[in-house]
Amino acid sequence: MSASSLQFHLPQPDIAAWRAGNTGVEGVWQFDSGRAGRDVLITALVHGNELCGAWALKGLLEAGVRPQQGRLTLAFCNLAAFDRFDPADHDASRFVDEDLNRQWQPDRIESGGTLERRRAAALRPFVARADWLLDLHSMHERAAPLLLAGMQARNLELAKLLRTPEYIVVDAGHKDGVRMRDFGRFGTLNPEGDDAQSRSLLLECGFHGDVSSRTVAQDMCVRFLQAAGTLPDDTLQQLLPGWLQGDCECQWALEVTGPVVARSADFRFTEAFRGLECIAKAGTVIGWNDAEPVTTPYDDCILVMPSVRQAKPGVTVVRFARRRPL
Repeated sequence: MSASSLQFHLPQPDIAAWRAGNTGVEGVWQFDSGRAGRDVLITALVHGNELCGAWALKGLLEAGVRPQQGRLTLAFCNLAAFDRFDPADHDASRFVDEDLNRQWQPDRIESGGTLERRRAAALRPFVARADWLLDLHSMHERAAPLLLAGMQARNLELAKLLRTPEYIVVDAGHKDGVRMRDFGRFGTLNPEGDDAQSRSLLLECGFHGDVSSRTVAQDMCVRFLQAAGTLPDDTLQQLLPGWLQGDCECQWALEVTGPVVARSADFRFTEAFRGLECIAKAGTVIGWNDAEPVTTPYDDCILVMPSVRQAKPGVTVVRFARRRPL
C-alpha cells in the first residue's frame, strides 16, 4: 500500500486535562456508583499510536459519564509511548521498550524490566478486578473493524449482543506474549463462580490514522456500556449524541487456525493484502518467510490482519481463519 494512502487524518487528542487520573495511577479514572453492578473497564492507548480509543475516553470524560450501577474505570494505558507520537512516523510510538499488549503474564509483569512491564504492574489491579473489559485498538493497515473475542463462548455471546462489527475473530492470542484481554480470569475457558461473569473484548477500529476509527470506538463504547448495564440507553444517548451507529446486517466468526510468525524483518507478502481476503485454493503462495514460501492451508482461507510494518523475529504477520455465520 502506498505511503500516501496511509497518511494520518485523525488528529492527536489533547488529553492534558485528563492525564492525572483520580486513582493515584496516572491516566486512570474510576467512578463508583455505590450500587451493585458490574465492574467495567475501558482501556485505550495500549499502543501509543492508536488514537481512536483516546478520543473515545476523552469524550466519555468530557461528557461526564458516570455509572448508575457498578463501577466504571477508564484507562489511558501507555502514556509514555503516546507522548512520542509523530504522525509522520507513527509506528515509532507503538511502544517505548516493548509491546505492552504482550506483557500480561505474572513473570513478565513482576520482572519490571522495561517501561511497559512497569506500566502493566501499575494497571494490573484495575484489570484483575474488572468484570468486563473493552480494550480499544486500531490497525497498521486500512481494513474493516474486527472484534477479537478469544476462545471463550461467553465473549462470542456478548459480541452477538453488541450487533457490531461484522467480523468477530476467535483466536488464542499470540506466541510472543499474553494480551490484556486474555489476562487472568478473562482467559479462562471453563470458568466457575465469579469468573463465569467475566467478559473481555479487544476492538480493532480500523487504520490508526482514519477518522472513521474514532467513530467505531465511540459507537462500541455506547454499546458496551449499554450491555453491561452501567447506564440506561436513554442516558447514554443524551450524554453522547451521535455516537451510536447502525447495526450490522450480519456477523461472521473468523475462527483462527494458526499464525504465520516472521523469522526476520525480511518477511514479505506476494501482494498488498489489507485483511479479510478470501484465498480460494489451498496451497496458494501468499508470501515469503525469508526464502520459504508461505501457503494457505485450506480452501477459502481468510487472511486476518496481514502486516509487515512491525515484522521481526517472533512477530505474527498474518493469521489464517475459517469463516462461519455467528
